[in-house]
Amino acid sequence: MTAFLLASESDKSDFVVLDVHAWHWIVLLVIITTLLLIDLLVIHKEAHEVKTKEAAIESAVWIGFGLAFTAVIWWWFGGAASGEYVSGYLIEKSLSIDNVFVWALIMGYFRVPSKYQHRVLFWGIFGALVMRAIFIFAGIELIERFDWVLYIFGAFLLYTAGKLVFTDNDHVDPGESRFLAVVNKFVKTTDELDGQKLFTIRNGHRVATPLFSVLLLVEATDVLFAVDSVPAVLAVSREQFIVFASNAFAILGLRALYFLLADMHGRFAFLQEGLAIILAFVGVKMLIHRWYHIPTWLSLVVIAIVLIASIGFSLKMERAEAQAALVDEAFHHDETPPPPSER
Repeated sequence: MTAFLLASESDKSDFVVLDVHAWHWIVLLVIITTLLLIDLLVIHKEAHEVKTKEAAIESAVWIGFGLAFTAVIWWWFGGAASGEYVSGYLIEKSLSIDNVFVWALIMGYFRVPSKYQHRVLFWGIFGALVMRAIFIFAGIELIERFDWVLYIFGAFLLYTAGKLVFTDNDHVDPGESRFLAVVNKFVKTTDELDGQKLFTIRNGHRVATPLFSVLLLVEATDVLFAVDSVPAVLAVSREQFIVFASNAFAILGLRALYFLLADMHGRFAFLQEGLAIILAFVGVKMLIHRWYHIPTWLSLVVIAIVLIASIGFSLKMERAEAQAALVDEAFHHDETPPPPSER
């Protein structure tokens, strides 16, 4: 028992321990709420189709906010804490990319017009923040009470990494969702949209529009992804404030990232393999935590290298395939026999 307690205390000493006050949480929540309200009531007050240029600008701004908060963490708690925050932010951001492609499948299945997609995703992100907070506080509480939970988390992350390599999200059919089938039994739903409304009146009865079903599926998929991403972030920090802040800022920019990347899945051929490597790395980090603690800076370097390499190899492969297609087209063009009049 003494050895267990000593190991547990040693494991805790490998991460920063912060003196977080109520005002820290208040400032963080005010910042998050303000950004959400500006996004909803100012930038996207009127429903409109988000073009690639607008999505790229908004995505850059959101990423800027997320990275800028690193300076706030540094100012409040020091360099070690900011290192854990950046590591958690990168893990959550990278794992969320796969979530974006699943959202694209859902939107396509329900034929949601582009101009209405942002409002659905806004409420989806709002719900995701609440669910992540629950997962984070529960996960950290479990780890503090039962150190062996880390081995379960680590093994689960390795299992998820394997699934990423051997499964393909392109074959996911939202219409086969058991969760959605259960909801439809209890909630009357119409097949007609009514602008951005989640509920409308039909024949004197209040019914859900297809956007309500889309929102529920978005929330359900986020819960599934949170099961992977929250334990992954807990591998680089055990402070609730850092884990929640890194998750929150990564999630806030997902709407803009969705409109930027939704139609570009084919361009990232090695993305799933990259995400699998990241999950496997943090899974191993959890499994060996009692014998060796992988430093935060090393985790940050590994995550950054894997992300850059997976995107770089994907773009290189895309260029190679495009050049091969041009060569093939030119070859077949040269072999085309001349018309009879020129023979």
